[in-house]
Amino acid sequence: MLKSAYDIAVVGAGVFGAWTASHLHRAGQSVVLLDAWGAGHSRASSGGESRVIRMGYGADAIYTRMALRSLALWQDLAERTGQVLFHRTGVLWMAREDDPYSSATRINLEAAGVPMEIVCGAELVTRFPQMRIADSGAYGILEPKSGALMARRGVAAVVEDAAREGMACAVEAVRPPSGGRSARVLTISGETIRAGVFVFACGPWLPKLFPRLLGKRIFPTRQEVFFFAPPAGERRFASPHLPVWIDFTDPRGPYGFPDLEQRGFKLAFDRHGAAFDPDTGDRRVSIEGLAEARRFLADRFPTLADAPLAESRVCQYENTSNGDFLIDRHPDFDNVWLVGGGSGHGFKHGPAVGESASARILKMVPGEPRFSLLAKAETENRTVY
Repeated sequence: MLKSAYDIAVVGAGVFGAWTASHLHRAGQSVVLLDAWGAGHSRASSGGESRVIRMGYGADAIYTRMALRSLALWQDLAERTGQVLFHRTGVLWMAREDDPYSSATRINLEAAGVPMEIVCGAELVTRFPQMRIADSGAYGILEPKSGALMARRGVAAVVEDAAREGMACAVEAVRPPSGGRSARVLTISGETIRAGVFVFACGPWLPKLFPRLLGKRIFPTRQEVFFFAPPAGERRFASPHLPVWIDFTDPRGPYGFPDLEQRGFKLAFDRHGAAFDPDTGDRRVSIEGLAEARRFLADRFPTLADAPLAESRVCQYENTSNGDFLIDRHPDFDNVWLVGGGSGHGFKHGPAVGESASARILKMVPGEPRFSLLAKAETENRTVY
C-alpha cells in the first residue's frame, strides 16, 4: 500500500526510470519508484541478459558524451555494489573505407579522446579467425575500453542500491494522469498516488498511456534475439578472444556478443521489426528469423552454423521518429514529465538520461532540443544508430 506522500513518483523501473529515480533520490527528494511487474521484468525493454555500451555514434557527439558519462556511472555502481555489471570485452565496428558514417565515427572518437584502434582488413582475418571476412574493403574500429552491460542485473542493482538508501519502491500499475494542470494519478486498483511531480518512464507502454500525445510519436517494434551454444571446450567465441561486434558492412544490421557468463553467443539484427504490443505480443521467435540468423552464421561465423539454439528472446524497441530520446514535460500538465524513446540504443545511456532528467526537473536546466517533444515527428525516419 502507498500511504506516504512523496516529492516525486517515477512510473516505470526500466533503465531510464530506475536511473532517474536514483538521481532524484540522491538529490534529496523523497521518491517512490513504481512498476507494474518490478525492475527488469521479462517484458521490459531493459530486461534480458546484455546490452552494448560503445562510444561511437557517427557524427552524433552528444551520444558519445552521454555514453562516456554513463560508463563511468555504471562502473561506479558496480564498485559500490560489488556486482559484475560490465564486461570490458571491447567493441569492434566492421566498417568500409567508403562509409561516411564510419569515417565520422573515427573523427568523433578522436575528438572525444576515446581510445580506439584501426584494424586493417588483413589484420582482422588474423586476429579474429572465428570470423569469415569476405569483403576486401572491410576494416575494423576497435574500442578497447567498451563492451557489454548486464541488463536486468544492472537495472536491479540501480533500484536495490537506491532502496538501501531509503528510496521507496512498489509493484503497482497506474492509470494515465487526469485532472487540470496539476495531474492526479491513480493505481489500477483506484488508490491515489500522492506526489508533487510524476515522471513517466514506461518504455513501450508510453504510447499506450498517452495515446493522443505519443501514439504516433513512439513506435514499439518486435525484435528477435538468439543465443547459440559454441562447441564444447571452444573458447574462441568468448572474451577476450572475441569482442562485442557490430557489422556496418551488412545491410541486415547484424551485431553480437561473445559468450558471456556461459549463456551463449548472442546474435541479433539492428533494424526495426514489426509493430508490437508489449502486453499481448507473441514472444516466441519466428521460424524465418531463426533461419536468417543461421544463414548469417554460415556466412560470417561458419563454426557456429549448426550450433544449437541455447536461448532466444523477443523484446521490443520503442522508437521515436528518428531515434533521439524523449525528455520533456507533458504539455497538458505542469507536474508530469516524460522520459523514454530508447529506440534500441538507449540502455547504455540510462545513467546520463536519469541525470539529465533530474537536472531538468529539479533545477530547470534547459533541455537538449533534440530530446524535446516538439522534435518528435509522426513518421519514422531513423537517423541515430
